[in-house]
Amino acid sequence: TAVAALGGECAMTSADCQSGTDRVAEVCRQRGWDDSLPVVIVQGDAPLTPPDFVTALIDAMAADPSLVVATPALRCDQEALARFRDQRSRGLVGGTTLVKATDGKALYFSKEVLPFSDQIRADRSPIPVFHHVGLYAYRRPALDTYVSLTMGELEQIEGLEQLRFLEHGIPVQCVEVSVQGRGFWEVNNPEDIELVSKDLMT
Repeated sequence: TAVAALGGECAMTSADCQSGTDRVAEVCRQRGWDDSLPVVIVQGDAPLTPPDFVTALIDAMAADPSLVVATPALRCDQEALARFRDQRSRGLVGGTTLVKATDGKALYFSKEVLPFSDQIRADRSPIPVFHHVGLYAYRRPALDTYVSLTMGELEQIEGLEQLRFLEHGIPVQCVEVSVQGRGFWEVNNPEDIELVSKDLMT
């Protein structure tokens, strides 16, 4: 009802879909979408995702036709890094971090804080830890390939669907973004609801 009120269309996907990527691929098949535009998926647990993150992915895909999957990389500030460390120290699975190559290609995604952050000084700037924002832009053939691939061991261990691309040698381009003074966090644990709600109200 909420989506329809905004002029959007809704689609019910199969209960067999194991991830958001599977669901998006199924909708593409249902609707017969072609490859003229990238398909963008926004996660419902990240309502603080700013519109310019979406624009950054679309611009990156338009600028380089060789890119098949793109996702944002948000450099952590001291507050975000402290939040990651605090949740992991309490045994909570918080946000996801990513490690990328010099050309921006993803090397790995993890629910651990990577790289090893205990060696990062409190005054270190810029902080070499990137928060992975659960937002993706795909070309239609990449989605078709994704659903044909088997789930790898790393995807199963981490519970991160994007690792399927990496485990099968498909590059994922990380597009560095900035919140420009705004807050950003997702709802990964019940305690995050109050935090995210506070930022939504400001």
